[in-house]
Amino acid sequence: MHELSITESILDYSLKEARKVQATRIREIRLLLGPFSGIVPECIQMYMELLAEGTIAQGVKIRAKTLPLKVRCRDCGRESEITRRHIACPFCDSLRLEILSANDFIIESLEVDTDGDQSPSSGHGVE
Repeated sequence: MHELSITESILDYSLKEARKVQATRIREIRLLLGPFSGIVPECIQMYMELLAEGTIAQGVKIRAKTLPLKVRCRDCGRESEITRRHIACPFCDSLRLEILSANDFIIESLEVDTDGDQSPSSGHGVE
């Protein structure tokens, strides 16, 4: 259920940013999610459809990309990215890793219309 409050925050932020560029429509919201953020993009989309009704974000598409898991090896001190398939340090094979990014959640960008034109080429990025 935490996706509901997260979606409210995403919508509030997106509407504020869209107002800054006098957007007439928000087409897409791009999210970057940490591998352990616990956020389900499909739930965000579902809640967004309900919450954005009647706003310039009505019909907005949520696009989410999962970030790699960043770690620092406690043995060799090097930073790297690991996957669920290979959880050891890629430099020394140590399993003594410190997680540097896992719960991240970032609104990467918005695609908006600023002139009311509904054509695909009219979208402008807001970062």
